[in-house]
Amino acid sequence: MRILALTLKDGSVSVVDAPSPTLPHGHIRVHTLHSAVSPGTEGNKIRTGRKNLIEKARSRPDQVRQVIDMVGQVGLKGTVQKVRAKLDGAQPLGYSLSGRVLEVAPDVTGLRPGDLVACAGGGYANHADEVVIPVNLAVRIPDGVPTDAAAMATLGAIALQGVRLAGPTLGETAVVIGLGVVGLFAAQLLRAAGCRVVGTDISASALELARTSGSVDLALDTGAASVEDTVKEFTRGYGADLVLICAATGSSEPAAQAARICRKRGRVVVVGAVGMDLPREDFYLKEIAFSVSCSYGPGRYDPAYEEGGVDYPVGYVRWTEGRNLEAVLDMMAAGKCDPLSMVSHRFPFENAPEAYALFGTEGATYAGILLDYSETLTDRPGKIDCGGSAAGNGDLGVSFLGCGSYAQSFLLPPFRSAGGVNLAAIHTRTGLSAADVGRRAGFARAVDSAETLLEDPDTQAVVIATRHDQHGPLTLAALQAGRHVFVEKPLCLNRDELAAIAGQLRAESSPILQVGFNRRFSPAARAVKQHLGDAAGPLTMVYRVNAGFIPREHWSQDPVIGGGRIVGEVCHFIDLMQYCCGADPIEIHAVRVDGDGPDLIPEDNVLLTLRFADGSIGTVAYCARGGKALPKEELQVMGGGRSAIIDNFGSVRLYGSKRSVKRTSGKGQDQEVAAFLAAVRSGEPAISIRSQLATTLATLEALESLRTGLPRPVDLTSVVGDA
Repeated sequence: MRILALTLKDGSVSVVDAPSPTLPHGHIRVHTLHSAVSPGTEGNKIRTGRKNLIEKARSRPDQVRQVIDMVGQVGLKGTVQKVRAKLDGAQPLGYSLSGRVLEVAPDVTGLRPGDLVACAGGGYANHADEVVIPVNLAVRIPDGVPTDAAAMATLGAIALQGVRLAGPTLGETAVVIGLGVVGLFAAQLLRAAGCRVVGTDISASALELARTSGSVDLALDTGAASVEDTVKEFTRGYGADLVLICAATGSSEPAAQAARICRKRGRVVVVGAVGMDLPREDFYLKEIAFSVSCSYGPGRYDPAYEEGGVDYPVGYVRWTEGRNLEAVLDMMAAGKCDPLSMVSHRFPFENAPEAYALFGTEGATYAGILLDYSETLTDRPGKIDCGGSAAGNGDLGVSFLGCGSYAQSFLLPPFRSAGGVNLAAIHTRTGLSAADVGRRAGFARAVDSAETLLEDPDTQAVVIATRHDQHGPLTLAALQAGRHVFVEKPLCLNRDELAAIAGQLRAESSPILQVGFNRRFSPAARAVKQHLGDAAGPLTMVYRVNAGFIPREHWSQDPVIGGGRIVGEVCHFIDLMQYCCGADPIEIHAVRVDGDGPDLIPEDNVLLTLRFADGSIGTVAYCARGGKALPKEELQVMGGGRSAIIDNFGSVRLYGSKRSVKRTSGKGQDQEVAAFLAAVRSGEPAISIRSQLATTLATLEALESLRTGLPRPVDLTSVVGDA
């Protein structure tokens, strides 16, 4: 496919070739015919990208705080790597398009190949000639609606959601502040609802377009001193019944002006990104109702709705994202709304960068911008040349399945710099990141499927760094294909996957498997192991983890996709205790915090007590509600007259007959990659297979312990036999 890519480092935009995106359950594949550029949302991204680092920091102090917090969690080096990966990487643009359905997943009903659809969704409805869309974010285009008009339906749905919150009634007077595309849509929808509409903007060209398109009854310069008097006169002295703020500015003046022109007990709805330092006096004295509209309707930012295909019952939620899209298209079909009247520029998709050159150009005027695509989709190869050479620097071909932020920051650099390694192929869900990372890192090719990658003749080892639900199936498939596997934790999400992997590992001449339990390879862990020695005997271990809050909506919290944080992260800490004592866990007991509150996810706040086969015991205190200033991890290990404390992998305090402190750095990612490559060459795993399987089973038993309230045996033979 061809897709428009933004580089945040400098704000540059380019059309790039990339492998086609994969088609998951509940999704459809669409050939794009037209896509709409959002001058507000996308224009802001371009302008931010063009700023230097200091200007970027000043414009986004919230992200600066996140970076500072990240230093305390992953260290300065890790933070620099993650920020650099973010700035250097390519990001898709766009969230509103129309096209023709090419393919539907087996579980999709209601749509079929050949249907014309309007599609929505950031990260899905991209500016690309081929896209994959969740079924809840695609609706059929009614007869009589041109596909170029339908491409703007998402922008219309944003306006419609704001209109719905304002609750207009026949004969009321509405004021729309900000006459960009969303504001013009709102004005047309309000007129269709029987309102008299006043539109205001600071741009003379926007006001002229509002007049010529018939979107408003009256168009006023927002900055004119007479605005309030004119609105008062237009409303016969009552004031506006409702005001929609569709402007984009950091100033709170639009909100203040809305209060001044609103009647007593009127309504103000914010649709655009504006300052909201509200003047209490006007809102208080007039008892004005104030609300903020969330994008294009209920379902927005809900992964279950947008990605999982779980619709809201129409009897309880009449208007969702999808149903708002349908309503806008119905308005177009009825002639009540004309998005093409708002279009100021059109470009062939190949010339899309010219559209983005408008943003920030002094004197440039624009409103709606459409990109037009070819009616026929050119066949794309399953492989894209990335410029590297599979027969080049090394004799060991390593390929990547998935390569998100963590993999780019912590896994790819040591693999890339390792001697004797050749980066062969890369595959990611979206295709764009595969092509982008592939070209920047020097992979030979980017491919369109895991199957294609596993069949790649230059690939001997595979790094699996996808979302957690794919770890187990991809690990099994890679082992069956005879590939060595480095899989980021967790190994898998359930017992069936664990048993299948163990069974495959029992095969003669099985490839190497290593799970990304990096902490055991860290300099801090090695210092502890050396200090304790082999004669320490059973150990007492206390591992405190200040994990940080992750909301329920995050994919890692989804039990199907992410598996939750016990399976997804606590495995790290169990493995490190295994390494320290040199024995497998044989029992685990998990107790969680109970209570209510928006930040209280019980499974994220637990105490886990483990018994190990050598008599050692360990406790993991895992908390997601601690103070951010507290370093993330501290491990205390005691036994044989000696003690050691790992302080967030920045230092190790060692106690015996006397005390010493060793400065360390890193959580072992570089070392674990080196260990994996050495294991591949020697045929001896860096971590015993039994240990890796036991760690995984312990996390699964921890969930069962939480459910029952009882300790659970970690009986590996009951799941995987004698592996």
